[in-house]
Amino acid sequence: MKKPLLLVPLFKQFIRDSEFGKRLKKNGERITTGSIVNYKYVLQNLIQYSTEANFELRVCSILRLTARELKSEKAYWKKFYKGFTEFMYKKGCFDNYVGANIKVIRVFFNYLKEEKDLYVGDFHKQFYVRKEEIDILVLSPDQLKFLIHDKEFEKKLTSTQIKLKDIFVFGCTTGLRFSDIFLLTNKNFEKTNEDWYLKLKSKKTKTYSFIKLPSYAIEVYQKYKPSSSKTPLFGEKNLSNFNRSLKRIGELAGFTDVVEVSREKQGKTKKVSSKTKERFCDKMSSHMMRRTAITTLLILGMPEHLVRKISGHSHGSSSFNRYVHYAQAYIDKEIEKVHTKLESY
Repeated sequence: MKKPLLLVPLFKQFIRDSEFGKRLKKNGERITTGSIVNYKYVLQNLIQYSTEANFELRVCSILRLTARELKSEKAYWKKFYKGFTEFMYKKGCFDNYVGANIKVIRVFFNYLKEEKDLYVGDFHKQFYVRKEEIDILVLSPDQLKFLIHDKEFEKKLTSTQIKLKDIFVFGCTTGLRFSDIFLLTNKNFEKTNEDWYLKLKSKKTKTYSFIKLPSYAIEVYQKYKPSSSKTPLFGEKNLSNFNRSLKRIGELAGFTDVVEVSREKQGKTKKVSSKTKERFCDKMSSHMMRRTAITTLLILGMPEHLVRKISGHSHGSSSFNRYVHYAQAYIDKEIEKVHTKLESY
């Protein structure tokens, strides 16, 4: 067998090439900062696994290997996959995160072949990428209306909390991703006759949106409208502070009903155990904005194809179908309440 190459230095090179533009997406665009951060986390996990399991991480060209050596190499990568995933699960990770790590490792293998001309085999194609359907938590229409209109509640908030509440409401209305909201400037707002529209190109999907704004969203824009056309509408973003403050705002709003959270490990559903019960407000985060906007539009009767146009989902998007199913379950629940009232005599 040819002399093997250590995997960690190659993985570090993979990250550097992604950072400095030597490795690009298939469409020629640069790798995003978020993806590079994920690569670094995967590298940390690989190093930790190698150290704790005393498992040498290496790659080897399979060209000119004998049948016996090829069989041995296949067994090595099978052992790696089993050991690494078990290590991740023991750390307390769930299917989505473990699957995301495996997905990056598969991308790394393709990089070795396509960019470094190292043909180490297609063993990575046997690495199964698990996914889980995480429960969708969104604001109900009544909860959203409360945050929009209740002035007595707003008096309980600090000025910073009021701003974050306004940003959250704006996101729950427009369906924008957190990253897109903090890129908004005056140029993204356009008045036609008496109507205001939000126009932008998504940073993630590169799709264009042109959304008519309701009066309360226009008020949010005018409230924070910067004097310069280049200044971001909502200032600097800080995701951790935003999510932390959002949980407190939800608590003050009385969104404290207990929610049962379940996750999946190796395809099996596990209830997330906690010494203290998880409340709805404890689960509030930036992700809830987009999910709330989509489900609210569906619940209140907007046709699916129009909601997709606003959200930027493709026709066959499996993630969008989850929102449809969730919205239908909500509608069924509300109908059952009406039926119960009618059936009681």
